[in-house]
Amino acid sequence: METKPVITCLKTLLIVYSFVFWITGAILLAVGVWGKLMLGPYISLIADNSTNAPYVLIGTGTVIIVFGLFGCFATCRGSPWMLKLYAMFLSLVFLAELVAGISGFVFRHEIKGTFRRTYTDAVLNYNAKDEASRAVDYLQNSLRCCGVYNYTNWFGSVFYPSNGIPASCCFNSSDCNPDDLRNATVAPSKVYHQTNMPPLFQGCFELVTSFMETNMAIIAGVTFGIAFSQLIGMLLACCLSRIITANQYEM
Repeated sequence: METKPVITCLKTLLIVYSFVFWITGAILLAVGVWGKLMLGPYISLIADNSTNAPYVLIGTGTVIIVFGLFGCFATCRGSPWMLKLYAMFLSLVFLAELVAGISGFVFRHEIKGTFRRTYTDAVLNYNAKDEASRAVDYLQNSLRCCGVYNYTNWFGSVFYPSNGIPASCCFNSSDCNPDDLRNATVAPSKVYHQTNMPPLFQGCFELVTSFMETNMAIIAGVTFGIAFSQLIGMLLACCLSRIITANQYEM
């Protein structure tokens, strides 16, 4: 009889944890679907080939949702073997997130190098039609930047001789025509450039990488925090399984 309050308390805590874990899976699933539908063309700028990151998020979110429900069911049933299986899954999630977080931190310079290379290729081969070109336009419009390092990167592109600098570089779309963008003397006064913009609004590469560097500690902290939260679920599941088994043996 003395163990029943302990079992009830652990069950309550584990159900609350499983519900939060389920919400995490739903968030990952939503982010994956949103990334696939909205950011599919733009993610290609940070990878040499087409990336499967949205599918990974969708798959991970779906699995977490299923096992989150399984954790709630196992807790309500009070089945020791189900709780042990749930703890085993949480340990696998913990290891996967830990490896992913460490890999992202260790290889952040390689990620920056890949982004520099793919974005430079996208600028040089820009044609305003394919996915990579649309991604470049989106990036320049949303971040208010021009070129890899500055507007002069566009002078070497295949698009510049006949069309000039893309209109997505213009800071005032109503005062930006193709003739001005083809003129190397006039164009600097029409596009995002250090002569008319603060240093913050320079090349897109500098903006993206500075954001990564500035927020690396926050990203790493959140990643490792989520990873180590799995240890709480593992501990609760193992303790509940052991106490239930011991209580059944005593009875």
